[in-house]
Amino acid sequence: MSRSIQALAYARPSALTTEGGAGLLGLETSGGLTPAGCEAHPQFFAGFLSAPQAAARGLLAVADVAAARYYQRTLRASLDPVVTAGGDRLRFESFSGCCGVYARLDVLPEGLDGADTGHGTTNVDVNNPLREALSRLGGDEPLHLRVGPDELAVTTLDGPLVEKKVPLPDRWLRGFAEAQVVTAAFDLRAELPAAEAVRFLRSLPRTATASGGGRAPLWVVPAGRTLRPTTRPVPGAVCLPGPERLAALQRVLRHATALRVYGPAGHDGATTAAAWEVAMPGMRLTLTLSPEPARGFSGEGGVLEALATDEAAADADLVSVLLSWEPRIDIADLAARSGLTPQRVRAALTRLGTAGRVGYDAADAAYFHRELPYDAHRAETRNPRLTAARALLADGAVTLHTPTTAAGPGTATVRSGERHYQVREAPGGVLSCTCRWWADYRGRRGPCKHALAVRMARRDRTPTPTPAHTTTTAAAAGDLR
Repeated sequence: MSRSIQALAYARPSALTTEGGAGLLGLETSGGLTPAGCEAHPQFFAGFLSAPQAAARGLLAVADVAAARYYQRTLRASLDPVVTAGGDRLRFESFSGCCGVYARLDVLPEGLDGADTGHGTTNVDVNNPLREALSRLGGDEPLHLRVGPDELAVTTLDGPLVEKKVPLPDRWLRGFAEAQVVTAAFDLRAELPAAEAVRFLRSLPRTATASGGGRAPLWVVPAGRTLRPTTRPVPGAVCLPGPERLAALQRVLRHATALRVYGPAGHDGATTAAAWEVAMPGMRLTLTLSPEPARGFSGEGGVLEALATDEAAADADLVSVLLSWEPRIDIADLAARSGLTPQRVRAALTRLGTAGRVGYDAADAAYFHRELPYDAHRAETRNPRLTAARALLADGAVTLHTPTTAAGPGTATVRSGERHYQVREAPGGVLSCTCRWWADYRGRRGPCKHALAVRMARRDRTPTPTPAHTTTTAAAAGDLR
């Protein structure tokens, strides 16, 4: 597995202290991007939390996921959570080491009481002493939150006092990209009041089977005010593979006001991803689970179609200059400002998601702007299927036959090693292949390398349309960065 080393430098360790009779939670930041450019230790917020205990336990849950592996538990992985300031809220994100669980704590405007929230994205230090202190936090006494160094630390900083070097696998970066593509297709499927939410979540197993998640997949069906487990994917059911992966939600159950479940609108009986959100006063904690415990988000392939087109790359360059850390990205507004269709804007956002530049919030049914503080372009350049498709194209292995018309599908042949595969493109652009990947997944995990190579070959034969007002819009948008 390809990986690099990520160096995180903090001015000092994050800590929970007492100052003037009130608690002070100081979260230290590493390097990140802001509207002013790259900063070594950006400051995003200084004020009070309206629900201190809930926020502390929500942050611990995000840190739990960052330090966990829910599959192949003998291996360890931990990366400090990412925080994004969106002008009116703070989002804390993490990904499990096995790439199968994505966690996000959204501290909403009503959960913050203080100075204006800044804009930008960076890592925050969550160390073991801080975890222990947050676990002991009790009562409802005021808690002051500072995200980033205070003015004294900025003026006296001689150099980083705390440095962490952690492995950053390519699979982890691709998981971040795939999670936002998957959740963009989710709808609200069920909502439980507080008492039923607590009862249901506490009834779930907290440990996997001895075989590492080998039990049959579990499904749940809305039944009145609760959820009824079932082993069959009946109509209206939501998949819950590896229910022990929701263990981090136990941290916040005493503060829960509701449980909401998001998933795809329909399924063909195969396991699917789903998002589980615990609502709390002024905030919400969401865990998104991959379709199987042994199947991380990194291999889902939902971003590959967008990566395979030059049109999406050009559109992404245009759309990127229009982003300014919005907590909710308005597709219609972006379409009007860019001169692109809403469909092309969505494809551009998907592409930007592969570089960690946007995420998706199922509760808001909207994308949000953030800039992951990693070399996230590696998720694109080192994607195995995309790399293999480009190699097939460069080797002249793709032969295009009939184009797709209303009368019938387009066809192509792809030579791969000693074998030849037939790729068909049905009206509507859906590609199928005679390879084993297609036979196993039938498009549920994105296109195979042969279909991607055909998509690229057809793209090279088709001129890319230029959006209206591209030059003037992009120039004007430069003033927004």
